[in-house]
Amino acid sequence: MAGTEQVQDVVAPQAPDTQQEFAVENPATGEVIAHCPVVAPEEIAAMARRGREVQPAWEALGFAGRARILSRMQKWVMDHQDEIIAVIRSETGKTYEDALLAEISYGAAAFGFWAKNAEGYLADEKVKSSAVLVKGKKLMLRYRPLGLVGVIGPWNYPLTNSFGDCIPALAAGNSVILKPSEITPLTSLKLAEGLKQCGIPDGVFQVATGLGATGAALVDEVDMIMFTGSTATGKKVMKAAADTLTPVSLELGGKDPMIVLADADVERAANTALYYGMLNGGQTCISVERVYVEEPVYDEFVAKVTEKARALRQGAGAPGSADVGSMTFPPQVDIVERHVEDAKAKGARVVVGGSRGMSADPTHAGYWFEPTILVDVDHTMLAMTEETFGPTLPIMKVRDEEEAIRMANDSPYGLGASVFGKDTKHAEAVARRVEAGAVCVNDALVNYSALELPMGGAKASGLGSRHGAGGIRKYCQQQAILVTRFSTKKDPHMYPYSAKMTARLGKFFKFLYGRGSRD
Repeated sequence: MAGTEQVQDVVAPQAPDTQQEFAVENPATGEVIAHCPVVAPEEIAAMARRGREVQPAWEALGFAGRARILSRMQKWVMDHQDEIIAVIRSETGKTYEDALLAEISYGAAAFGFWAKNAEGYLADEKVKSSAVLVKGKKLMLRYRPLGLVGVIGPWNYPLTNSFGDCIPALAAGNSVILKPSEITPLTSLKLAEGLKQCGIPDGVFQVATGLGATGAALVDEVDMIMFTGSTATGKKVMKAAADTLTPVSLELGGKDPMIVLADADVERAANTALYYGMLNGGQTCISVERVYVEEPVYDEFVAKVTEKARALRQGAGAPGSADVGSMTFPPQVDIVERHVEDAKAKGARVVVGGSRGMSADPTHAGYWFEPTILVDVDHTMLAMTEETFGPTLPIMKVRDEEEAIRMANDSPYGLGASVFGKDTKHAEAVARRVEAGAVCVNDALVNYSALELPMGGAKASGLGSRHGAGGIRKYCQQQAILVTRFSTKKDPHMYPYSAKMTARLGKFFKFLYGRGSRD
């Protein structure tokens, strides 16, 4: 779940970082809560050597052996739930519920899912072929781990998206080096403790904290790179990986539309738009970022969203005390403010929020922006065309579904989308016309929790996918195996050629393939 305008540059020039450590802030308060070491590029090379040394033994442990460790880790996450939530909140500014619902529940489910399903997705597959020359032979497709996988994670979901991508890579039999965002590295370090306690061999999973040069060095050292972040940085990662022909999987930015049809359940649509627009302070790649509402229900929809948005509580207190937390990445607050001011300057109206602001608790002096509802918006405005990645919800009136579909597709991004309508068959037909990797009907974002269902972007929103078969097979090399079990000393087509045999083969191929339709 990536932020398009995240400015962290993981492919900076290769000069070593001059800092020996960097500070981690609590964004809800602005206080420095920890310091982490900067792993220099030469240290990444040493970590890569270590990861490759231990990977064969990890692979040899087999699916059952790896599953035992992942299953232990699932229990460890639940046993240490409050500790992990405390760490997540301290470096992200999330509410307790956001950390519980979108991080803990996903992480625990993912450990169990990959422990149970890795073998099924990666088991040898028997292949049947119509090719004459392989009749009677055994054909197999095998998935073998690539070896050493590098994961570069985002700051908005340090468990779900940063650490979460490591789980299927490990389940497949790879060693992993995780470079978490320097904004939120503490969650990864906490989970690394858990893996160690659950019995993962030393060196199989390593965390490389650091800045841009650390991430750049990782791209150069691994056998595959999984990157979640901005589209701009994703292009740089892909360019760097091209030098070594290193495979990449990229989950990049999104500007996810919601379409509200005239027959929609407006109450449900309003609740869904507000919740999934403001979840995690709007810092979710598949959040609702722009809404297109058919004219007959526009006024009712805006009225309901406005009423509900005014009741939102913002803060960083105990469970149940706040709905929306702080923002996580300080420069992102500037981006949100710029998008709102641009919209206002071009004729949009702010009906709720619209300003930087602290939470209701004056002791929270961190990085805050009010939950904001914008109306009278159009595609001349940044809030409708660029990824805002903050607690804003711009709502646009459209004449009909054709205009809604056209506006929804008027974007370089195509990560997620949603369509609301009581006639679900019709709403699904509309959904199929939206250019996005995932589309929900009468819902939003929850498709991400279905680990069986692929999640990947269209257009500039990425390459590859996570979850499902593709979400683990991307960490593997396909290997085709052919076994000739019964054979003669020489096949008929082998040397030396003869006119008689060539004539026979020509007649045989004509018999096989020359009877096609003449229409």
